[in-house]
Amino acid sequence: MSLHRDNMDDSLEKQEPDNHSQNQRTHDDEERSNESVPGEQHHAAKEHDPAYLVDFEPNDPGNPMNWSKYYKAFITVQLGFMALSSSLGSSIISPAEPVIAEKFHVSQEVTVLTVSLFVLGYAIGPLMWAPISEVYGRKWSMLPALFIMGLFTIGTAVSRNLQSIIITRFFAGVFGSAPVSNVGASLGDIYEPKVRGIAITFFAVMTVGGTEYISAIFTFFMVALTFFALPELYKPVLLKRKAKRLRAETGDNRYWHPQEQERIRPSNMITKYFSRPLQMLVVEPMVACIAFYASFVYGLLYMTLEVFPIVFREERGYGPVVSTLPFLGLFIGILSAMGINLANNGFYAKAVAKNKGRAAPEARLPPMIIGGCFFTIGLFWFGWTAAPKYHWAIPTVAAGQCLRSVLTIRLTSPIQASSAPASTSSFSSA
Repeated sequence: MSLHRDNMDDSLEKQEPDNHSQNQRTHDDEERSNESVPGEQHHAAKEHDPAYLVDFEPNDPGNPMNWSKYYKAFITVQLGFMALSSSLGSSIISPAEPVIAEKFHVSQEVTVLTVSLFVLGYAIGPLMWAPISEVYGRKWSMLPALFIMGLFTIGTAVSRNLQSIIITRFFAGVFGSAPVSNVGASLGDIYEPKVRGIAITFFAVMTVGGTEYISAIFTFFMVALTFFALPELYKPVLLKRKAKRLRAETGDNRYWHPQEQERIRPSNMITKYFSRPLQMLVVEPMVACIAFYASFVYGLLYMTLEVFPIVFREERGYGPVVSTLPFLGLFIGILSAMGINLANNGFYAKAVAKNKGRAAPEARLPPMIIGGCFFTIGLFWFGWTAAPKYHWAIPTVAAGQCLRSVLTIRLTSPIQASSAPASTSSFSSA
């Protein structure tokens, strides 16, 4: 960039003397324009000058890709626990469904709405949070939404009737979907493709891994932590800030970045931004196929989770606490899935190297193929052994097999831009 300025200065010094008055008038016009137009707006006149397009320099410490591996790991842990605070709220109420049915005198089929409407919120929310993250950044597309989710979670805890529980659960899902749709894209902002699979595995564990009060407390804790410790990660937003800083430091209003023109207005809210994830479902066959398959798998997974109280509490007569212990089998399934995905990361790294450093999405399909086969086996296994005559450990292992398969399937979702996983998450939850 300094080279461009040096060349410009040299050309001005070499101009003929008879052009001096014209150059002086031009300079005077620019000074008057500077006086009449605020500094933040004047750069629009020069924004198409490619010599002053702001970008990261080689080894720029402001580029998230150049941060140390320990700092990236710290950020990954924060993002993972943000996703956990959201997914924790999706099914934490499931063991309480028999109590809700008894207290409010409704059938247990009606209480399923406490989970299904939360998941319906997952279908609507990503259509908003993903475009917001691509305009204003990852951090501010997640933190306010997560905080509001915590408020609605408290609303569920203090509700005195079934209607209030259902409504607050729905809006908790809408706002809680922000980390689920944007964390994957955030990890794509700081990791290169060949090592991204390891970070995404940790994220996926958190998204599929008490009381409503506990969920709310954990959510508020994560909001407070990430408010101070989580930096902005989205490259265009960082470059927009860099352009503003350069204009302020140098007094030269020619520095610019196209992200500065991005705004969500009522006129383009639907036509440009919120419709983008839906457009990707229509024009991107790979995104559409993954979304269709993920929606089918997620539907079966949540149906299986809804059966847990029936299998272990009603049929076997276990108490409220003991009947939830088989959920630990799901966690074991998650941990075993990590081994599959981490083993595939070496294969993916070789595919990226063969592709000259570019992403090779097809190389992430082997875990999905394995997961699809074992998911079917796990469902049949769980269904055949759910009866009380079988030992409780057998359906528990089968359920863990199901969740292990779901995790391996989930990691094939695209994460290059937040609109892609948003379309997948939205369709899956629907």
